[in-house]
Parts: sequence; structure tokens; C-alpha cells
Amino acid sequence: MNKFFSIFGWVFGWLCILSALLQYNDPDPLMWMVIYGIMALVSFAFAMGRLSFFLPLVLGILGIAGFIYFFPEKFEGFRIGSGDIKNIEEGREAFGLLILAGVMFLYAFRIRASR
Repeated sequence: MNKFFSIFGWVFGWLCILSALLQYNDPDPLMWMVIYGIMALVSFAFAMGRLSFFLPLVLGILGIAGFIYFFPEKFEGFRIGSGDIKNIEEGREAFGLLILAGVMFLYAFRIRASR
């Protein structure tokens, strides 16, 4: 595996762990800690070259589905104080899942391209 992608997997995995730790004050912390924890494990497996094509592909599809599900009826941005806190929280969660989905698709593409 390309050194860049290996480093990317390690860095993204540690960012997911950090994100999981920062969820302690979220209204639904356990769900997000589990999501970020799973993404960290998948990222570490990718960095070590021990990830199959299928898992990140499925997680990417689930991430897109989560984005659609969590996207607020009225998107008001990401900044606290610029709108309804519930809409802002849902927007942040939705776009977080979109980022995770994009990275999972990147992993799947890279695995497929390297074989």
C-alpha cells in the first residue's frame, strides 16, 4: 500500500478516536462513540493493509443513508447561536456522517485499485 494512504489511515483513525472522546457532552453520546470507534478500527485496519473491499463500501453506503436520515428539515448552518440548536446539531451530525462515508469510499476505492 502506498505510504500516503497508510499514514492517512492512521491519522484518520486517531481523529476518529478523538471525535469519540469529544462526544461525552452530546445528547446521544453512546451512539456516536460507537460510530466513531468503529470508524477508527476500520481506519487502523486499512492502514495495516488488513481491510477487505466490502466493509468500507457497506459503511460508506450506511454513512450516506445516515446523512439523509439526520439531515435537518431546515438547515441553519453549524455555528451555535445562528439558529435552532436542534437543527444545528442535526446538521453537524449529518455532515459528520457524510465525511465518514467519503473516507470509507476512499478506502474501498484504494483497496480495489491496489488489487
